[in-house]
Amino acid sequence: METSKEQASKDYADFEEKVKRTIYIDQLSPQVKESAIKAALAQCANVVSVEFIVNYTIPYEIPCAALVELNDDVQAKAAVDLMNDFPFIIGGMPRPVKATHAKPEMFHDRPPCPGLKKDFCWVKQGDKDYEAMQKLKNLAKRQESENMALIKKLLEEEKELANRQQELLDGNCKKYDMLETLMQNGTMKNLAQRYGINLDD
Repeated sequence: METSKEQASKDYADFEEKVKRTIYIDQLSPQVKESAIKAALAQCANVVSVEFIVNYTIPYEIPCAALVELNDDVQAKAAVDLMNDFPFIIGGMPRPVKATHAKPEMFHDRPPCPGLKKDFCWVKQGDKDYEAMQKLKNLAKRQESENMALIKKLLEEEKELANRQQELLDGNCKKYDMLETLMQNGTMKNLAQRYGINLDD
C-alpha cells in the first residue's frame, strides 16, 4: 500500500514538473499545425510536444488553443515573455496569439493528486441544491449558444483573411511574372538605356 502511495506521489511530482515547462497558447488560427508552432518558437525554445485543445461544445474540430511542452521552465518563461512583450502571430492570424504558463487543470490526462478526496452525488428536484444546479444548467446552455455565434464569426473572419491573403499573393506573383517577362524580352534594358539607368547598380 505504501509503495502505491509513493508511486502516486512520484507520478504527481513528475506531472508538476511537466506543468512548469509547459505553456498555454490561445487564439490560434484553425489552420495552425504543430510544425508551425515549432518553427515560431524555435528562436527561444525547443518544443518537445504539442497538444491541441479541442472545443467539444461545438460541432467543429477547431484547435483554437494548445499546450506546448518545452525543454524546461526557463524556456517556458522566455516563450511567454516573448509572446506577451511583442505581437506574435502564428499562421497568419490577424490578431496576435496569447500565451500563459500552463496550469494542472488544463491537462486531461493529469494524475490524481495524492490525498485529494472527491465526493459526488445526484441532485434531484426538491433537493436544496436543485435550483442552483438548474440555474447553472441554463447558464451553460446560454453560453453554448453564444459560443457557437462567436465560432461562426471566427470562421467567417478566417475565410475572409484567407481570401485577402490569396489575392495579395496572386497580385505579387503577377508583378514578378511581369518583371521577369520585361527582363527576358529586353524591354527593361531598353527602358534603362532610354532613361540613363544602370541596371547593374
